[in-house]
Amino acid sequence: MPSAKTNVPSTVRISLKKSSNLLRLNLILNNLVHSIPNVIKGNTLLDPYHRDRDGKLKKFDFIVSNPPFKLDFSDYVEDLKSKENHERFFAGTPNVPKAKPDGMAIYPMFIQHIMHLMTAKGRAAVVVPTGFITAQSGIERKIRERMVEEKMLRGVVSMPSNIFATTGTNVSILFVDRANTKGDIVLMDASKLGVTVKDGKNQKTLLRPEEEDRIIHTFNAHKAVEDFSVVVSYDDIREKNYSFSAGQYFDVKIEYVDITAAEFDAKMDGFRANLDQMFGESRVLEGEIQKQLNQIVYE
Repeated sequence: MPSAKTNVPSTVRISLKKSSNLLRLNLILNNLVHSIPNVIKGNTLLDPYHRDRDGKLKKFDFIVSNPPFKLDFSDYVEDLKSKENHERFFAGTPNVPKAKPDGMAIYPMFIQHIMHLMTAKGRAAVVVPTGFITAQSGIERKIRERMVEEKMLRGVVSMPSNIFATTGTNVSILFVDRANTKGDIVLMDASKLGVTVKDGKNQKTLLRPEEEDRIIHTFNAHKAVEDFSVVVSYDDIREKNYSFSAGQYFDVKIEYVDITAAEFDAKMDGFRANLDQMFGESRVLEGEIQKQLNQIVYE
């Protein structure tokens, strides 16, 4: 993410070089060599590369992003507050923590950037920390509100823990669709799926092929599955305080068991007997406590 406007630590430059090389290798392995010239190493937030002839940022129909979650970008965070960036970063920029600037949450900046780059029919999939989908204040909350009010949320899938071996952060996949104006939003809790395997020194959760198919089929079919997925409207999300967590929309089920009058009376007699026993024991204990208190003297 180096730029002429800011000094970037060498560790970050090394990481960016490594990630861009991995992207090129990925394109080769997937027979997408023709896309290699589109791999650009730069500062996406401070100086976006893809612009039209007038210098305006290009809009895209499809965007896929796995942004860094935390990063020290204190060197140029003030530059992102400029007037020209006001519309792009509508929810604001984070404050710089004095103790740990490397703990600055940068992913909300990428989400805002992606929303700004989408065409009228644009679609995007973004990996986010699961905490994003329920945060009740700050930039994250403002972003979720904008997605609902502009009717561009398509769905959220909460993934199992340790789905990435390099981080223990629980993640969700956010799906944004500017054409999803009618609603019909799928919220899915896939956190209980997968099998845990050893990956070097770390543990990693792998989804079985049939589990991947289940997620894809349920999402595409807009299906509500008990304790797995729910289909909601934008109004439903407003009523739940803009929460994108599937678990907050699941029905709470109370099971009722039919019993006869005789069975009911027997149960009540049992309850009375137990209470009488406990009350009796309580009276004995009360007397013992009073006795002990009367034996206490001041010396």
